[in-house]
Amino acid sequence: MTENQDQRPRIAVWKFTSCDGCQLSLLGCEDELLAVSEAVRFAYFLEATSSTSPGPYDVSLVEGSISTPGELERIQRIRDESKVLVALGACATGGGIQALRNFADVREFTSIVYARPEYITTLDTCTPISDHVEVDLELRGCPVDKGQLIQVLSDLLAGRDVALDSGPVCLECKRRGNSCVMVNRALPCLGPVTHGGCGALCPSFDRGCFGCFGPADTTNTAALTDRLATLGMDEIAIERIFHTFAADTPAFRDVGRGTGAESLAGTAQNRKETP
Repeated sequence: MTENQDQRPRIAVWKFTSCDGCQLSLLGCEDELLAVSEAVRFAYFLEATSSTSPGPYDVSLVEGSISTPGELERIQRIRDESKVLVALGACATGGGIQALRNFADVREFTSIVYARPEYITTLDTCTPISDHVEVDLELRGCPVDKGQLIQVLSDLLAGRDVALDSGPVCLECKRRGNSCVMVNRALPCLGPVTHGGCGALCPSFDRGCFGCFGPADTTNTAALTDRLATLGMDEIAIERIFHTFAADTPAFRDVGRGTGAESLAGTAQNRKETP
């Protein structure tokens, strides 16, 4: 069968600024991926094959955030060539850990890190895909949950509406019968304000939620900040726990208290006002 005769849906998988973890999650689906690959044609997926085909694409899965002028141009081209665009993971949906650059002077730290900073071409900010193009669907996580990923691909290929759980991690703890690590063990946990989808993985192993799925649809970060303070966390520690995987999302961006929080909030506001 020639390329033109192959009528299977064409899927493309793209990488921007990221660690490749979400693409590896797709490859890690193994048996499920084999079944999916029979129903679709991976037209572009450099993590899996060097064979590529030009667009248009039925579905584009995009990993990573936008941090360079070249990436900004490329995501716009991908959007034009894709019927459906899905943002994969914390970087693509919330900027990722690298969005910490948004609170600092990029030129200053590149001059410290690199011997020849004039060779570095980068944007002053690192931002999610939705800041630049229309995104049809977002899958959260660092990395994405394999079960959710296969569910979304199956629903898209079958023409079904994609329904993802929108509740916080706390609901997933309840479903699993977990005791609350913040109540029973006094551990810092972002579960009350973090989007579900991981199956409460960290609390299930007696660890507090790190917030890698980003903010829940409804959050009360002020109340959680007060609770974290009663657990003995200072301003810097509170800011740090929120400013990790989803540092520059609106719900987490300005969380904190006192001088530190005001400093971060002012930095974010100045960045938004800069042309």
